[in-house]
Amino acid sequence: MSDEIKLEGLGIAPGVLDTIVTVAVEGIDGVAAVGAAGLAGLVQKGSRKGSSRAVDVSVSDDGAISVTVHVQVLYGHRIKDVAKAIQEVVADAVTSQVGIDIAAVDVYVDGIVFVE
Repeated sequence: MSDEIKLEGLGIAPGVLDTIVTVAVEGIDGVAAVGAAGLAGLVQKGSRKGSSRAVDVSVSDDGAISVTVHVQVLYGHRIKDVAKAIQEVVADAVTSQVGIDIAAVDVYVDGIVFVE
């Protein structure tokens, strides 16, 4: 597979890391959805191109892993606190599942969800 992510001689499909990150982030209090809201407020989970992708994992030439996560936050939760929790949970999840430390976790809050 050409999209394979190489980590210390181990090849991992990008979808595996995406799933680890998504499952970890969905469990955080205040996260309404992983992914940006698209047309009619639908969450774009399956998109694999550019910035519309919900989770993007990249590896630099020196082997450092960077993760970008797009989320929607529930109204009433402090965005800064939710984003910090996402950074911590993602770093812990990837480190515990893959055994590689994370260099950076960038969190983009793409929307606020109001509960009716």
